[in-house]
Amino acid sequence: MDVIIRQLMLEFHLKEYQVKNTIELIDAGNTIPFIARYRKEQTGELSDTVLRELFDRLSYLRNLQTRKEEVIRLIGEQGKMNEELRDKIEKAVTLTEVEDLYRPYRPKRRTRATVAKEKGLEPLAQIIWEQNIFQGTIEEIAKEYISQEKEVHTVEEAIQGALDILAELVADDAEYRKKIRQLTFEKGMLLSNGTDSEAKSVYEMYYDYREPVKKIPDHRVLAINRGEKEKFLKVKIQAPEEEILHLLKKETIKPKGSISASLVEMAVEDGYRRLIAPSVEREIRSELTERAEEKAIKVFAGNLKNLLLQPPVKDMVVMGFDPAYRTGCKIAVVDETGKLLDTATVYPTEPQKETEKAKRELLALIEKYGVHIIAIGNGTASRESELFVAQMLKEVKRPVYYVIVNEAGASVYSASKLAAEEYPEINVSLRGAISIARRLQDPLAELVKIDPKSIGVGQYQHDVNQSRLHEALKGVVEDAVNSVGVDLNTASPSLLQYIAGISKTVAANIVKYREEHGKFQDRRELLKVPRLGPSAFEQCAGFLRIPEGKHVLDNTAVHPESYEAAERLLARLGYRLQDVKNRQLGDLQNRMQGINLKTLAEELEIGLPTLRDILKEIQKPGRDPREEMPKPIFRSDVLKLEDLKPDMILTGTVRNVIDFGAFVDIGIKNDGLVHISEMSDKYVRNPMEVVSVGDVVKVRVLKIDVERGKVSLSMKGI
Repeated sequence: MDVIIRQLMLEFHLKEYQVKNTIELIDAGNTIPFIARYRKEQTGELSDTVLRELFDRLSYLRNLQTRKEEVIRLIGEQGKMNEELRDKIEKAVTLTEVEDLYRPYRPKRRTRATVAKEKGLEPLAQIIWEQNIFQGTIEEIAKEYISQEKEVHTVEEAIQGALDILAELVADDAEYRKKIRQLTFEKGMLLSNGTDSEAKSVYEMYYDYREPVKKIPDHRVLAINRGEKEKFLKVKIQAPEEEILHLLKKETIKPKGSISASLVEMAVEDGYRRLIAPSVEREIRSELTERAEEKAIKVFAGNLKNLLLQPPVKDMVVMGFDPAYRTGCKIAVVDETGKLLDTATVYPTEPQKETEKAKRELLALIEKYGVHIIAIGNGTASRESELFVAQMLKEVKRPVYYVIVNEAGASVYSASKLAAEEYPEINVSLRGAISIARRLQDPLAELVKIDPKSIGVGQYQHDVNQSRLHEALKGVVEDAVNSVGVDLNTASPSLLQYIAGISKTVAANIVKYREEHGKFQDRRELLKVPRLGPSAFEQCAGFLRIPEGKHVLDNTAVHPESYEAAERLLARLGYRLQDVKNRQLGDLQNRMQGINLKTLAEELEIGLPTLRDILKEIQKPGRDPREEMPKPIFRSDVLKLEDLKPDMILTGTVRNVIDFGAFVDIGIKNDGLVHISEMSDKYVRNPMEVVSVGDVVKVRVLKIDVERGKVSLSMKGI
């Protein structure tokens, strides 16, 4: 364990206590959100993101250690373990290195070399390998190994069998493989060619393509992999063969004069071309893919977190507008709390184009329910629907706006079991409109109902390791939900199950308890919920809010374990709990003047980070951190592609961030692209350093491709 702790300290630039305490907390069954929020003293205030990365790396290093021990045992059972080999295995820093060292001892399927060994040709192979200078020829020596019984009929067969043994000997050498892998990665070229150069596809740029292995961007690796999978591309790695063979021969062939040096050279070339090269190519492509997948998962995770943390649009009646052509646009009106008020289907688009009828119906709904804003899905027929809505709103006498909402996943939700349970009487096609309306009101509460992979803010998400993606995105949703907290008396089971310490079953039990006993009045009441014991309570309590609870701190992120400290703090500053409830702490900063926080923390017997968090919470109970994020852009008129002109300055919302830039919604049908080279006057290594999903940014129009409906944008110099 000490080795693992030292490794994590080095990789994450952390102190020993941070790593040691974090491992102990994780091993004790604490969740990442709980550790990040309520155990800051032990971890040195590590964020949830760092904690998850550290946990992933800890798992890898533990698996590595387990595999080392297993390999040492397996080789030992063969009676072939020695101190030098043991030392090499113990010092290996990757699973690949361990497997390379184990390769010569791993039980093999029958190979040319194992067949040759069965024929008794190992001694001949050893003679050839030693390359001693002696009288006679190898052919004369090889005659001694001809045996009808062992099916070695000729001298040539004997020599070839010996060379097969030597080729495998070279291929199994861990040091050779390590050097070859490194050379191939540093100097190799990735080549791709079209299987049919005439075929039209999105992969045409890769029909005759080459790029250095070490320089190829991650998104290109995934694109080429997909092209190969779909049979449009043939892909290979061209290694620096001449340099590799020179290295191998220098290591294996002795000075001239030996009668077997030329045979060793043949064995080396065969070992590389037949055994090492294909294997190393697979390993490097696997490494490139794994690296690219990890990057894609990180991009997706970052985008998802920012999307989930979009600010809610509170206290507004919203009309959800799910655009379509032939089947009609689905409409759902929800009140300020998200409760469904009414639904409709209208046909303002092709082919029916019943514009006037649709306008009358929607204006009546807007008037009847006092609609404040219309949320239009950005899918099929969104452009035409937006034009229709913009024209219709000109006839409304009070201010009513519309906003384009990312509808990705709405159809998945509509057909889900969860949607059927929530709206059993509502047609599947109308549920999408409800989802669109509610995800504007509270993106987090609505988006947790959908598989994160269906939300559409990723890059090649269907091409990456699905198990790894699922785990990463699940972690992102957990962190987002817990960072905001949820209302214990209104949260759905979908939302509750992401709270630290709460399983799907317990989430359902909480809702059932709420339905049977009425609203929760106190956090401690959670302990009456079946299967929610003290351990789960410790993990979840601080993330669950009771706005109208008996204890004012139940509506804050202050954990029950810190209530006494919080009350002592209030008394020390001359306040009462009632002052927190009535938000009468306006002069808190004045009262804190001259007080040393470290001394105060010691006096209250709590850590300094906990003290800071309590001070932040009591000033604004029920605080929603999402309110600090940029609000969505409300529009009242539509912008057409034809309206755009080069150098026009516009305000837009970042919809997706990928390796090579960001897509920005500027109010036209398709999002415009800000290429990474146009994101800043300074060099940008990663677009996420500049923008996040949901950011409201100013952009300048660079180029308009009317035929393809594409717009190039720039953020430089604005």
